[in-house]
Amino acid sequence: MSTSTRALGPGTQGRRPAYRDVLVALGAAQKPGAGVPAYMRWVNRRLARPLAAAAVAAGLGANAVSVLSALVSATGLALLMACPPSWGLGLGVAGLLALGFALDSADGQVARVTGTGSPAGEWLDHVIDAVRTPAIHLAVLVALLAHHRVESGWLAVPLLYTLVSVGIFMSQILAEQLRRATLATRPPAVVPSPPAPPGAGVRRSLLLLPTDFGLLCWVFALWGDAPLFLGGYALLLLVNGVHFPLSARRRYRELRSLEGVRS
Repeated sequence: MSTSTRALGPGTQGRRPAYRDVLVALGAAQKPGAGVPAYMRWVNRRLARPLAAAAVAAGLGANAVSVLSALVSATGLALLMACPPSWGLGLGVAGLLALGFALDSADGQVARVTGTGSPAGEWLDHVIDAVRTPAIHLAVLVALLAHHRVESGWLAVPLLYTLVSVGIFMSQILAEQLRRATLATRPPAVVPSPPAPPGAGVRRSLLLLPTDFGLLCWVFALWGDAPLFLGGYALLLLVNGVHFPLSARRRYRELRSLEGVRS
């Protein structure tokens, strides 16, 4: 069987593609990694590839994988709020959140390799992310109130993290959509992309690691010890709080630059 994305599209074969065929095809259907945060670039996307291949081989579409991602993440957050703290619980919650994150990447890979991407599917993916982004921090707030005896000042950390994470998410998603819509109205050559210096993509990926959702997932492995967890969690909030205005300023300037070349 051919391993091209066209060959794996719906209606082109009388049977489901084999797992190995899909896995090979996925190798040619990956997004560029330059500048993507390190965990997402080198860990999450690689974890997502076999998950996406298994989904396609099982006949699951991208939307089904998106819903499965939401359910896995919700299970982890429910356990966090319902169960007493322990190291085992922390590792379990971290693993479920990381699996939900990998499935969130897998849905896009399923859509690309089968050629079934759609506006409705992209909408569903973004809506799930828009709920999951604040939900993880609100779940921390509820779990701290229910299970950890911490000073009231620490309760402000998940509240502030909620605001920062939602701001970063909306800034990124809206900038991507607005840039895509703007560039669709003119030839791509109107806005040239300057060549990046060698190694710049790797350095940027490593610098962005503290802002990576995957790193946030695994900080829950410290949930069995409240001071350790809160220290790591607050440190991530601090880094993301500094990153947010810098990133928002850059995206704003990029969008303003597109106004100057509007056709």
